Amino acid sequence: MTMIKLLPQYKIFFYLLNLILISLYLSPTNLVGIFFYNDLYFNSQIIPDFKLSFNHIYIFLIFSIIGFLTYQKSNHLIILGFYLIFLSIVLELTHLLVPYRGFEFADLFGNITGVIIASIISYFYKKYKN
Repeated sequence: MTMIKLLPQYKIFFYLLNLILISLYLSPTNLVGIFFYNDLYFNSQIIPDFKLSFNHIYIFLIFSIIGFLTYQKSNHLIILGFYLIFLSIVLELTHLLVPYRGFEFADLFGNITGVIIASIISYFYKKYKN
């Protein structure tokens, strides 16, 4: 079975990704830096940021694509799209409250851009799949 056919059957994978993403956002330290680089203050970046945070685009693009592949019915896609946009905004706003974290518009726009790109990919995938 392909991964695309397995995701709708195992929604727990998407729920687990939600939990991991929320935990990473609400953590006052850089958990990725601690686990992979043994450095609390290490800020890993795949590509330097310009007006958008590319790390946030990648994370929300992958997260959103997995969500859209998990919920493939059209009425679910609309609700999921709103949920992903809402989650991307709320998670970035929590950085105003979490110690040692900072709210940045580049991160917020990166989150939303990742969701929008995944929505476009999902739309064309569904259109050409039929």
